[in-house]
Amino acid sequence: MIKKRDLPQKTCAVCGRPFFWRKKWEKNWEQVRYCSDRCRKQKSKAPG
Repeated sequence: MIKKRDLPQKTCAVCGRPFFWRKKWEKNWEQVRYCSDRCRKQKSKAPG
């Protein structure tokens, strides 16, 4: 089993919280910018 600390990590563009790689993001990890659907829906509030 892979430990969470060994998985790739990014910072959410909206809330600024760190989030880890998930199996469902395996094919498009480079394009993932938001930690959740809630943040994705609030992307207009994202800085930059």
